[in-house]
This record gives sequence, C-alpha cells and structure tokens, in this order.
Amino acid sequence: MQSKLNLEWSPEQIASHLRTRWPDRPERHLCHETIYRALYQGAKGGLSRTLTRKLRTGRPLRKKRRRPDQRMPRFVAPAVLIDHRPPVIELRERLGDWEGDLVVGVRSQSAVATLVDRRTRYLRLVPLPEGHSAGHLRDALITVLSRLPAHARRSLTWDQGSEMARHHELAPYFADGIFFARPGSPWQRGTNENTNGLLRQYLPKRTNLSLYTVDDLRSIEHRLNNRPRKTLSWQTPAQAFTAALAL
Repeated sequence: MQSKLNLEWSPEQIASHLRTRWPDRPERHLCHETIYRALYQGAKGGLSRTLTRKLRTGRPLRKKRRRPDQRMPRFVAPAVLIDHRPPVIELRERLGDWEGDLVVGVRSQSAVATLVDRRTRYLRLVPLPEGHSAGHLRDALITVLSRLPAHARRSLTWDQGSEMARHHELAPYFADGIFFARPGSPWQRGTNENTNGLLRQYLPKRTNLSLYTVDDLRSIEHRLNNRPRKTLSWQTPAQAFTAALAL
C-alpha cells in the first residue's frame, strides 16, 4: 500500500487494486476511507503522516471542499458556443473529443496547455516554453495534433481565454470543429477541470512552470495516464486510449 501511495495513487485506487489483486482474500481488502484515516490520524502502527504529501492535495489535514471562484472571460471568441456541439460528444462514446485549457504559473508568466480526451481521460501536456500567447499556443497544439490520426481528432472544447484568439487556424485539425464554454462556466469542461486539479499536485500554483522540461512533463503525463480510474472501470487512461485507437 505504501508503495502505491509513493506513486501518487489515491486511496480509492489502492482499495480497488487490493480487491483485484487478491479477490479471494478479503482480509487484504481495505475501504478507501480506512486508508485515509490511517494517513491522517497517524495512529501507532498506521501509515506515516508524511505520505499525505503524496495525495493529490498534499494537505497534512483534511478540509472541506470550497466552491471555486468563477473566472471572468478574457476573450469573447467569435466562434461556436458549446450549446451547438453535436449531441454525440455528450455521450463520451467515441475517441477524439478533447477538452483543453491552460495551467498557469506564478503571476501568469508561464503556462502549460492540457488536452484531455473525454472518453478515455487520456492526457497530453503541451509545453509552452516561449510563452502562452495565441500564436505560441497555436504552434504548440499543432505539433501535438499533427501526430494524432484523424479519428482521434474529432472536436475541441476550450474556454474563452485570449490564448485561443487564433482558434480558426486550429479548426482544420478537428473534423467536427472547435467549441467554447460559456464565460464563468468551468463545469462545461468538467473532464479538463478535474484533470487540471490532479495536475496541481505536480505543477503547484505560484510555481514558475517554465522550469519544467519536456521530460518532466512527459513523466507527469505518464504518471496520470497509467493510474486506474473508477470512471473507466479501473482501467488506466493509457489502456483505454490504446484500445480505442485500435477500433
């Protein structure tokens, strides 16, 4: 169990792994809440409290979630809103419907772009070493998109940030087009928002993200893509994406 925590697996992922690894040995099964208690209560014979740093939040104490502040739009894109996306995208039944955003560093001076496939939760981290202007983002996304087969590039949903001011130059890479969430509505890109939350364990706020190398980002990407997900019936995003590519 400690080895999985050191790999930043969540208690729920570990609990599922134990049931899968030893299906006929219930004495080895644990509820994820039991693992949390062992971490946070720090009782004698329990897990080291230092392992709380391996959890996504990294908090030494548990706390209630708070409602995130809504971000005001910085750019109103002359493009198609999310309301007009093809209904098939909502079903998560096909590969290639991506959600994207920026993870921004200290004082908004550095950033990394994120692309997440809605069906498989597969993540691509896009380095932006020269900056996150519309031109820089366009060039970086084209580098990643050009390496994907056409059936893995159906649509893209982004927020109305100014970094997407040149979205029309990316449109040819998506068969069904590019769509924009409504201002102050991050839940309309829920898959991406959740993934960005996971990323903050590795790319903390108030950090200079330009210090992360391409190899650093690939290592983080590998960690997240190879952790089992409850929403994928405990498959990993990498497994689900590879299987979907072969269809």
